[in-house]
Amino acid sequence: MPSAHQPFDAAQDLADAPRAPGPRQRPKDAATLILVRSGRHPQVLMGRRAPGHVFMASKWVFPGGRIDRSDFSAASATEPSAATRARLETELAPHRARALCLTAVRETFEETGLILGRPAPPASVAGPWREFRAAGALADLAALDYVARAITPPGRTRRFDARFFMADAAALLAPEPTAGSGELDEIAWLPLEAARALDLPSITRFVLTEVAERLTHKGRPIPFVRMVRGTHQVTHD
Repeated sequence: MPSAHQPFDAAQDLADAPRAPGPRQRPKDAATLILVRSGRHPQVLMGRRAPGHVFMASKWVFPGGRIDRSDFSAASATEPSAATRARLETELAPHRARALCLTAVRETFEETGLILGRPAPPASVAGPWREFRAAGALADLAALDYVARAITPPGRTRRFDARFFMADAAALLAPEPTAGSGELDEIAWLPLEAARALDLPSITRFVLTEVAERLTHKGRPIPFVRMVRGTHQVTHD
């Protein structure tokens, strides 16, 4: 697959992930979802992290978080598209690739109240998927496009191997967010240019630019941001 290299400055987002003494932390799998209202003036859903957070406090981000054990067994209305599945499965076992798609949907629901899903009879399940299923929905994984990957550098107190997904807001069961879990103290649909003007972690700014490009150029290679031999690099596959 084609590959390109360029320097990447991750200073801003790493400022909120201080160095950790002792053994290096292994990155934990995580997923992020960029919801887009397409049209002449596209908008993206973003939230501002509450000031009390020890990680990226007060910064604007896309909803997302760590994979949970429940994501490996959660039911869904659809499966990931062939393109998304094939790309993820070059990096992950199939069951873990599917689980990360579910992570993106679950975390978005928990943080914003938005359901990327299809109507289904309400069901009683235990664990983190309880409220989602009680709302009468199953996750719509076919709505997800895999668009970017980033790994926090070594030596940080929090390290994530994050996959970024993108989905059209038309797939949401309801168009407006709620307060969610409270992790985000403000949630808003923002025009792309307005979003760029916010206080963003640099990786969020990078992915926001990638989203803008994908709205006009389909089939772009997926960027992978990581540290290689002490230098931040971006490769495209």
